[in-house]
Amino acid sequence: MDLRIFTEPQQGATYDTLLAVAKATEDLGFDAFFRSDHYLHMGSGDGLPGPTDAWITLAGIARETRRIRLGTLMTAATFRLPGVLAIQVAQVDQMSGGRVELGLGAGWFEEEHKAYGIPFPQEKFARLEEQLAIVTGLWGTEVGETFSHHGTHYDLTDSPALPKPAQAKIPVLVGGHGAARTPRLTARYADEFNMPFSSVEDTERQFGRVRAAAEQAGRKADELTYSNALVVCVGKDDRELARRAAAIGREVDELKANGLAGSPDEVVEKIGRYAEIGSQRIYLQILDLDDLDHLELISSQVQSQLS
Repeated sequence: MDLRIFTEPQQGATYDTLLAVAKATEDLGFDAFFRSDHYLHMGSGDGLPGPTDAWITLAGIARETRRIRLGTLMTAATFRLPGVLAIQVAQVDQMSGGRVELGLGAGWFEEEHKAYGIPFPQEKFARLEEQLAIVTGLWGTEVGETFSHHGTHYDLTDSPALPKPAQAKIPVLVGGHGAARTPRLTARYADEFNMPFSSVEDTERQFGRVRAAAEQAGRKADELTYSNALVVCVGKDDRELARRAAAIGREVDELKANGLAGSPDEVVEKIGRYAEIGSQRIYLQILDLDDLDHLELISSQVQSQLS
């Protein structure tokens, strides 16, 4: 079971804070540092000092780390034109020495689009499908050849399809709860399927749909990596657990029901339940980015039991 650190900096974080978390992620032996791609905070709080751009952040962190994988859960297809996104991600992959992964989603948070003047189209899923086709098509075009795409939403003619990533193939992640279109897109374009913030039972059902879609598309279901994203809150004792839950504005019982919360042994046990139904990787949503001791505890007493 791979454990990856997943941050939500739109809730309030500077680049320096994110860099500190990324360096701790690397030093403590986690597999990867991922971040959300949002421009507006959600829920209570003020989001100060304001948003940071996902790919600019990852470009900086790429130059300050050496081992960990870097990526997004999920970049919004509404934020960037697909040709520009392909260039950005390929460049960050070069800057990292080939450690980047792209999670790409349709975009859903209308308020952040209104706040920053970003168009929020009614038909988002069809745009996502074209973006996946274009981004992977640009990267997969041989040097010296050109790429064209004439779709409903995007039109590219004789693109040189440059630059190329450092990796032969940047892993692409698709995720979500959709019962039909999401599995189909995953089967066609993705290397990994991510099920966000869901129970073991719901995860098992969705993994089954994705596996079936992969087989229908002529792929082996096991070619895909299957993962979850879950909030995490671990304490050595009840007092520490309650303190960490309060720091993120959550209740312990709710976190235990809907995420990975409790003592290290409790969290290991629940991770094991996800592993039993096929999850190979978990993105641990860290909401208090100043609590690096939390990462150390997860590394020493949770990750160590899963190795």
